[in-house]
Amino acid sequence: MAELLSKPAFREALENAIKGREAKNASFSQAWANGELSREHFARWAENHYHYVGPFADYLGYIYSNTPDYATDAKDFLLQNMYEEELSDVRHTDLLIRFAEACGTTRERVMDIDNATAVTRGLQGWCYAISMREHFAVAAAALVVGLESQVPSIYRRQYPVLIEKYGFTEEEAEFFDLHITSDEIHGERGYQIVLEHATTPELQERCLQLVRHGAEARFSYTKALYDTYVSPEPSVANPAPALA
Repeated sequence: MAELLSKPAFREALENAIKGREAKNASFSQAWANGELSREHFARWAENHYHYVGPFADYLGYIYSNTPDYATDAKDFLLQNMYEEELSDVRHTDLLIRFAEACGTTRERVMDIDNATAVTRGLQGWCYAISMREHFAVAAAALVVGLESQVPSIYRRQYPVLIEKYGFTEEEAEFFDLHITSDEIHGERGYQIVLEHATTPELQERCLQLVRHGAEARFSYTKALYDTYVSPEPSVANPAPALA
């Protein structure tokens, strides 16, 4: 039978669950950081990214609804995170659409989920399912630790390239600059909530499993952008006939 990990050991295990699965190492992220993409590629990224992060406040709202009253630290964090996404200063999705329009696409295309890949739609569905069904500490581990905590390490490599190589203005690329700071804070608070409220071996094991799944899902989502828009495989000229 598994034993309850100490908080330092659990923290290390959570961090290790992400290692080797970081989205910053996926092919699309690498090509971006190396300056190998075009504005058209960024437009396709934005059309997909909207459907992953656009509902983030919704995900957090479902976690909030499953959080007991005694966990005031978790409830406060979730409310603050939702406020920052939807109400504070400017909505984060509006910043994303501003960037998308600077890349040459439109608000209408960004908001149309038919322009997202199947992998993107799968990631969105996974986020909804986890936030609705799992224990609040487990859901926080999956979405905040497994997904959101990765953002600063990704955008620190990508934001300078947008300004220096591709000529975007700071206003057009504000979405990235904002999240380098905000998601570093969110990620750390997410860790603290998980460490505080995953209080049984079973909860700790589930947290570790879903942090790993979340990291794998974000890596796969990012890789699929490269496979779909940058280096797609040749289409099959003569597909097999459908079965009767």
